[in-house]
Amino acid sequence: MSTLALKGPTWVTVRQYRRTLWLAVALVVLSLAVIGGLRIWDAQVPDLYTQDGHLAPSYENRGFRALSGAMEYAGTGMLFLPLLVGALVAGPLIAREYESGTYQLSLTQSVSPAAWLRAKLLTASAVALLATLALTGVFRIGWARMPGTWYKSWDPGPYTATGIVLFVYVLAAVAVGALLGLLIRRTLVAMAATSLVMGVALLALGVYRWSLLPVTTITGPLGSWLRTPVNGLVMDTGLLTASGARFDRSICWNEVNRTPGLDGAGDRGMKLFDRCLAQRGATGQYVDYHPSSHFWPTQLIESGIVLALAALAAFAAFRVLRARHP
Repeated sequence: MSTLALKGPTWVTVRQYRRTLWLAVALVVLSLAVIGGLRIWDAQVPDLYTQDGHLAPSYENRGFRALSGAMEYAGTGMLFLPLLVGALVAGPLIAREYESGTYQLSLTQSVSPAAWLRAKLLTASAVALLATLALTGVFRIGWARMPGTWYKSWDPGPYTATGIVLFVYVLAAVAVGALLGLLIRRTLVAMAATSLVMGVALLALGVYRWSLLPVTTITGPLGSWLRTPVNGLVMDTGLLTASGARFDRSICWNEVNRTPGLDGAGDRGMKLFDRCLAQRGATGQYVDYHPSSHFWPTQLIESGIVLALAALAAFAAFRVLRARHP
């Protein structure tokens, strides 16, 4: 059993931040109690068959409504998890050591600077990944009830919480937090800077993730109903001219709205709108969408990008440490 016991700087790190570890355990237990309790409440009211023969929650099922609201909050919370992890690593784990001078004590205990930082990063990564795994499991308990509702897997919260990309973001948060903690050496400033950097990274990749793979396009005649797969993500819709060029329908709506005495939603407004479309040569329509088969490839591509950034930040952190403690 002694070989399995923590030793050296790893033991010191776990001992120093045992309260934080217990808080992480408490967060997981509280999340499980809330989601599990809501699932039990939801199960008390049986589902009803809809007109198309599918089962759907009853309108009287208050447990399902409470679960749906809780899942939206849970999805948002999972999005902010990397920011929290990065802030804790940058501030209490690294910067505070320099701010208080306690890192000097560690470096006098026959521990090299690289071993000191490595122990902190490995401990933080292991705890963060285990907590993320547990929270993801809790999220999936509630998510099992969500398919078929308005809350789709393409939404930022479920996309992050049900895939592998969240684990990579957590690793990146640890690396970025360590780098900024070493550079800034002030607890609160390092925490704020890390949250800002990770927030920008999450926002930027969230905006561009659906540009990583080309969309699928379907077309049809004007006035027809274009059906996309149920689990697809619609990116854009519009009109086509006879030559196949895309046409912005807002041009015709603007023309209607500029006509004095016309209500755009009235019969005369619609007639003017249709006449504008005919004059402009709009004869068809299109829909750009991502099929459900793009979900996991997008996850893998985004994870690769974030993992590369994490490796770069970790490498830079050790280079900074080596420059300051040769």
